[in-house]
Amino acid sequence: MRKPYLKKFSKISRFTVWIVDGKYIRANIDREFTNFGQHYMFNFIPKSEFWIDWQRVPGEEKFYIDSMLTINRLLAKGMNRKDAIKIADQKEKSERIKTYLIKERVEERKRIEEDISTVHIKLLKKYSKTIMVWIVDGKIIRDLFFIDFTEGGHDKVYPFIPKNEVWIDDDVNQREVKFILLHELHERRLMAKGMDYDSAHIKASELEYYCRCNPGKIDRKLKEEIKKNNGHK
Repeated sequence: MRKPYLKKFSKISRFTVWIVDGKYIRANIDREFTNFGQHYMFNFIPKSEFWIDWQRVPGEEKFYIDSMLTINRLLAKGMNRKDAIKIADQKEKSERIKTYLIKERVEERKRIEEDISTVHIKLLKKYSKTIMVWIVDGKIIRDLFFIDFTEGGHDKVYPFIPKNEVWIDDDVNQREVKFILLHELHERRLMAKGMDYDSAHIKASELEYYCRCNPGKIDRKLKEEIKKNNGHK
Protein backbone atom coordinates (compact mmCIF):
# COMPACT_ATOMS: atom_id res chain seq x y z
CA MET A 1 0.00 0.00 0.00
CA ARG A 2 1.14 3.52 -0.71
CA LYS A 3 1.33 6.07 2.07
CA PRO A 4 -1.74 8.35 2.32
CA TYR A 5 0.18 11.61 2.96
CA LEU A 6 -0.66 14.50 0.61
CA LYS A 7 1.00 17.51 2.28
CA LYS A 8 2.25 18.78 5.61
CA PHE A 9 -0.25 21.28 7.03
CA SER A 10 1.46 22.53 10.19
CA LYS A 11 3.41 21.71 13.31
CA ILE A 12 1.73 22.22 16.68
CA SER A 13 3.52 21.30 19.90
CA ARG A 14 5.04 17.84 19.34
CA PHE A 15 2.55 16.90 16.63
CA THR A 16 2.89 17.16 12.85
CA VAL A 17 -0.44 17.82 11.14
CA TRP A 18 -0.81 16.11 7.77
CA ILE A 19 -3.42 16.45 5.06
CA VAL A 20 -4.11 12.89 3.91
CA ASP A 21 -6.09 11.04 1.27
CA GLY A 22 -9.14 10.01 3.29
CA LYS A 23 -10.71 8.16 0.41
CA TYR A 24 -7.64 5.95 0.08
CA ILE A 25 -7.58 5.29 3.83
CA ARG A 26 -11.25 4.29 3.89
CA ALA A 27 -10.77 1.98 0.92
CA ASN A 28 -7.51 0.33 2.00
CA ILE A 29 -6.90 0.78 5.74
CA ASP A 30 -9.99 1.61 7.80
CA ARG A 31 -13.42 2.51 6.47
CA GLU A 32 -14.24 4.28 9.77
CA PHE A 33 -11.74 7.11 9.13
CA THR A 34 -13.73 10.34 8.60
CA ASN A 35 -12.62 13.99 8.68
CA PHE A 36 -9.62 13.59 10.97
CA GLY A 37 -7.84 11.18 13.27
CA GLN A 38 -4.92 10.50 15.58
CA HIS A 39 -3.22 7.51 17.21
CA TYR A 40 -5.68 7.21 20.11
CA MET A 41 -8.53 6.93 17.60
CA PHE A 42 -6.74 4.89 14.90
CA ASN A 43 -3.65 2.91 15.91
CA PHE A 44 -2.23 2.98 12.37
CA ILE A 45 -1.58 6.73 12.75
CA PRO A 46 1.84 7.48 14.32
CA LYS A 47 1.67 8.88 17.86
CA SER A 48 3.31 12.15 16.84
CA GLU A 49 0.93 12.88 13.96
CA PHE A 50 -2.55 14.32 13.40
CA TRP A 51 -4.29 13.43 10.11
CA ILE A 52 -6.92 15.57 8.37
CA ASP A 53 -8.79 14.38 5.28
CA TRP A 54 -8.20 16.62 2.24
CA GLN A 55 -11.90 16.33 1.38
CA ARG A 56 -13.00 18.22 4.50
CA VAL A 57 -14.39 21.75 4.22
CA PRO A 58 -11.43 24.20 3.97
CA GLY A 59 -11.07 26.42 7.02
CA GLU A 60 -12.14 23.80 9.56
CA GLU A 61 -8.63 22.60 10.33
CA LYS A 62 -8.42 24.48 13.63
CA PHE A 63 -11.55 22.75 14.93
CA TYR A 64 -10.11 19.33 14.19
CA ILE A 65 -6.73 20.21 15.68
CA ASP A 66 -8.42 21.49 18.86
CA SER A 67 -10.42 18.29 19.14
CA MET A 68 -7.40 16.05 18.67
CA LEU A 69 -5.30 18.01 21.18
CA THR A 70 -8.09 17.72 23.75
CA ILE A 71 -8.71 14.01 23.18
CA ASN A 72 -4.99 13.24 23.19
CA ARG A 73 -4.45 15.03 26.50
CA LEU A 74 -7.48 13.50 28.25
CA LEU A 75 -6.88 9.93 27.08
CA ALA A 76 -3.21 10.19 28.00
CA LYS A 77 -4.35 11.10 31.53
CA GLY A 78 -6.49 7.96 31.68
CA MET A 79 -9.96 9.32 30.90
CA ASN A 80 -12.23 6.89 29.08
CA ARG A 81 -12.72 7.42 25.35
CA LYS A 82 -16.43 8.26 25.54
CA ASP A 83 -15.98 11.07 28.09
CA ALA A 84 -12.93 12.47 26.29
CA ILE A 85 -14.80 12.65 22.98
CA LYS A 86 -17.78 14.31 24.67
CA ILE A 87 -15.55 17.05 26.13
CA ALA A 88 -13.74 17.52 22.81
CA ASP A 89 -17.05 17.76 20.94
CA GLN A 90 -18.29 20.48 23.31
CA LYS A 91 -15.07 22.43 22.86
CA GLU A 92 -15.37 22.16 19.08
CA LYS A 93 -18.98 23.35 19.17
CA SER A 94 -18.02 26.35 21.29
CA GLU A 95 -15.17 27.28 18.94
CA ARG A 96 -17.39 27.06 15.87
CA ILE A 97 -19.88 29.47 17.44
CA LYS A 98 -17.11 31.88 18.45
CA THR A 99 -16.08 32.08 14.81
CA TYR A 100 -19.67 32.86 13.86
CA LEU A 101 -19.84 35.65 16.45
CA ILE A 102 -16.65 37.23 15.18
CA LYS A 103 -17.92 37.22 11.61
CA GLU A 104 -21.38 38.51 12.44
CA ARG A 105 -20.36 40.89 15.29
CA VAL A 106 -23.65 40.32 17.09
CA GLU A 107 -24.72 43.48 18.92
CA GLU A 108 -24.97 42.20 22.49
CA ARG A 109 -22.57 44.58 24.25
CA LYS A 110 -25.24 47.03 25.48
CA ARG A 111 -27.35 44.26 26.95
CA ILE A 112 -24.49 42.76 28.94
CA GLU A 113 -23.19 46.15 30.11
CA GLU A 114 -26.61 47.03 31.49
CA ASP A 115 -26.58 43.85 33.59
CA ILE A 116 -22.86 43.63 34.27
CA SER A 117 -23.36 43.43 38.04
CA THR A 118 -25.23 40.17 37.58
CA VAL A 119 -22.33 38.62 35.68
CA HIS A 120 -19.19 39.60 37.60
CA ILE A 121 -18.49 37.41 40.63
CA LYS A 122 -14.87 38.00 41.57
CA LEU A 123 -12.01 40.08 40.21
CA LEU A 124 -8.78 38.07 40.12
CA LYS A 125 -6.57 40.92 41.32
CA LYS A 126 -3.40 38.85 41.06
CA TYR A 127 -3.82 38.64 37.29
CA SER A 128 -5.55 41.99 36.64
CA LYS A 129 -3.31 44.83 35.49
CA THR A 130 -4.36 46.65 32.32
CA ILE A 131 -6.64 43.75 31.43
CA MET A 132 -9.23 42.90 34.09
CA VAL A 133 -9.72 39.18 34.73
CA TRP A 134 -13.10 38.25 36.15
CA ILE A 135 -14.65 35.06 37.40
CA VAL A 136 -18.17 35.34 35.99
CA ASP A 137 -21.51 33.62 36.46
CA GLY A 138 -21.47 31.22 33.54
CA LYS A 139 -25.06 30.14 34.08
CA ILE A 140 -26.41 33.70 33.78
CA ILE A 141 -24.38 34.25 30.61
CA ARG A 142 -25.68 31.01 29.12
CA ASP A 143 -29.25 31.77 30.21
CA LEU A 144 -29.42 35.38 29.06
CA PHE A 145 -26.74 36.02 26.47
CA PHE A 146 -24.93 33.07 24.92
CA ILE A 147 -25.90 29.43 25.54
CA ASP A 148 -22.54 28.00 24.49
CA PHE A 149 -20.28 30.14 26.68
CA THR A 150 -17.75 27.75 28.26
CA GLU A 151 -14.42 28.02 30.06
CA GLY A 152 -13.54 31.61 29.18
CA GLY A 153 -13.42 34.42 26.67
CA HIS A 154 -12.31 37.99 26.04
CA ASP A 155 -13.44 41.22 24.41
CA LYS A 156 -11.69 40.56 21.11
CA VAL A 157 -13.86 37.48 20.48
CA TYR A 158 -17.16 38.00 22.26
CA PRO A 159 -18.80 41.34 21.38
CA PHE A 160 -20.74 41.31 24.66
CA ILE A 161 -17.63 41.26 26.89
CA PRO A 162 -16.65 44.82 27.93
CA LYS A 163 -13.44 46.31 26.60
CA ASN A 164 -10.19 45.12 28.23
CA GLU A 165 -11.79 42.24 30.10
CA VAL A 166 -11.15 38.50 30.20
CA TRP A 167 -13.85 36.26 31.67
CA ILE A 168 -13.43 32.85 33.29
CA ASP A 169 -16.53 30.72 33.84
CA ASP A 170 -17.18 30.05 37.54
CA ASP A 171 -17.91 26.45 36.58
CA VAL A 172 -14.24 25.89 35.76
CA ASN A 173 -12.26 23.66 38.14
CA GLN A 174 -9.74 25.72 40.12
CA ARG A 175 -6.90 23.58 38.77
CA GLU A 176 -7.87 24.58 35.22
CA VAL A 177 -8.08 28.36 35.70
CA LYS A 178 -4.41 29.16 35.02
CA PHE A 179 -4.32 27.17 31.78
CA ILE A 180 -7.53 28.68 30.45
CA LEU A 181 -6.43 32.19 31.44
CA LEU A 182 -3.08 31.72 29.69
CA HIS A 183 -4.92 30.66 26.52
CA GLU A 184 -7.32 33.62 26.61
CA LEU A 185 -4.62 36.21 27.34
CA HIS A 186 -2.27 34.91 24.64
CA GLU A 187 -5.06 34.73 22.06
CA ARG A 188 -6.32 38.21 23.00
CA ARG A 189 -2.87 39.81 22.73
CA LEU A 190 -2.24 38.33 19.29
CA MET A 191 -5.64 39.53 18.07
CA ALA A 192 -5.01 43.00 19.54
CA LYS A 193 -1.84 43.09 17.43
CA GLY A 194 -3.89 42.35 14.31
CA MET A 195 -3.73 38.57 13.99
CA ASP A 196 -6.91 36.87 12.82
CA TYR A 197 -8.82 34.72 15.30
CA ASP A 198 -8.08 31.36 13.66
CA SER A 199 -4.31 31.88 13.74
CA ALA A 200 -4.33 33.35 17.24
CA HIS A 201 -6.43 30.51 18.56
CA ILE A 202 -4.12 27.82 17.18
CA LYS A 203 -1.09 29.51 18.74
CA ALA A 204 -2.92 29.87 22.07
CA SER A 205 -3.96 26.20 21.96
CA GLU A 206 -0.35 25.20 21.37
CA LEU A 207 0.86 27.26 24.34
CA GLU A 208 -1.91 25.88 26.56
CA TYR A 209 -1.13 22.30 25.54
CA TYR A 210 2.58 22.81 26.22
CA CYS A 211 1.90 24.06 29.74
CA ARG A 212 -0.61 21.31 30.48
CA CYS A 213 2.10 18.81 29.55
CA ASN A 214 4.66 20.82 31.54
CA PRO A 215 2.68 22.23 34.51
CA GLY A 216 5.81 23.50 36.19
CA LYS A 217 6.03 26.16 33.47
CA ILE A 218 2.53 27.63 33.89
CA ASP A 219 3.25 30.30 36.51
CA ARG A 220 6.19 31.76 34.59
CA LYS A 221 4.36 31.67 31.26
CA LEU A 222 1.28 33.29 32.79
CA LYS A 223 3.34 36.03 34.41
CA GLU A 224 5.04 36.76 31.08
CA GLU A 225 1.71 36.87 29.25
CA ILE A 226 0.14 39.28 31.75
CA LYS A 227 3.13 41.60 31.35
CA LYS A 228 2.92 41.47 27.56
CA ASN A 229 -0.83 42.15 27.59
CA ASN A 230 -0.35 45.43 29.45
CA GLY A 231 0.58 47.16 26.22
CA HIS A 232 -2.26 45.74 24.13
CA LYS A 233 -5.66 47.16 24.97
